[in-house]
Amino acid sequence: MNIIIPMAGRGTRLRPHTLTVPKPLMPIAGKPIVQRLVEDIAKVCNTSIDKIGFIIGRDFGSEVEEDLKKIASSVGGEGHIYYQDEKLGTAHAILCAQELLAGNVIVAFADTLFRADFKMDASKDGIIWVQQVDDPSAFGVIKVDEDQIITDFVEKPETFVSDLAIIGIYYFKDGEFLKKEMQYLIDNNIKDKGEFQLTNALENMKKKGAKFSPGQVSEWLDCGNKDATVYTNKRYLEFIKDSDLVAKTVQKKNSVIIPPVFIGENVILENSVIGPHVSIGENTIIKSSVIQNSIIQTNSEVNNANFKNSILGNFVSFEGKSDDLSLGDYNSVQ
Repeated sequence: MNIIIPMAGRGTRLRPHTLTVPKPLMPIAGKPIVQRLVEDIAKVCNTSIDKIGFIIGRDFGSEVEEDLKKIASSVGGEGHIYYQDEKLGTAHAILCAQELLAGNVIVAFADTLFRADFKMDASKDGIIWVQQVDDPSAFGVIKVDEDQIITDFVEKPETFVSDLAIIGIYYFKDGEFLKKEMQYLIDNNIKDKGEFQLTNALENMKKKGAKFSPGQVSEWLDCGNKDATVYTNKRYLEFIKDSDLVAKTVQKKNSVIIPPVFIGENVILENSVIGPHVSIGENTIIKSSVIQNSIIQTNSEVNNANFKNSILGNFVSFEGKSDDLSLGDYNSVQ
């Protein structure tokens, strides 16, 4: 099984954090979003992972590229880096890794996480993961027949056709077939809403006999902006709350931890109450503070603070009270 992960976008809705770190490397419960995604895919695909292609911008840097290759290795795959120089749509993005479009392929866009209670059936022509949503007009959606075979793909419908939204994770039995149909869109300049859309390629595959089935997830988690990312961190901590989430090197003095909480290596807690639903990166120091439902990244210092529903970046210094805080790397607020 090959996996292709388009992630070239810079995540503008998650600024200021994505000014210094690509959104897929933002931490959720102590691990980057893209690592959580890769691990969850590996759990449901029920087969070994061969190659993982990460489609990124050229400005991500060599350190990010090495981190991505390590993520691939952690699930037994071989990491490959591809560049998307122009943002021309989902089909164009996937084709940047066209050499991996061979045999069984999973495509997963790196701005979403999920929970699924099934093992993927690789014998199907294709599986499109979906989730029921209240407002389908913001998504690509599917329609299914009585046999649960997908009959239609509709990109951001202006009138109601279905509430089954495509969450951005796909399985294809025949990667070459997908590649051929996406290349056809490029060669013939076939665009939808100004971009080369994967859904158009899927529609053409369906017309030529491919039978796609929906893959229903139990929960779909977005990381598009600050509030969504804080909520995703909260839910993910609930998913893994039975794991050992507090590093043995944590120094705790006159402090209370209310689980579920993730705390990284060499964190110091003094006279503080942490949790529930807090993630703290390594080498961070927290004193005389009360923190709930927040993400604090690495090498930061928090003193005499009381906050919730917040994200602090790396190398941040903060003192004060807030119910809605978003501080990027290297900020100091007192």
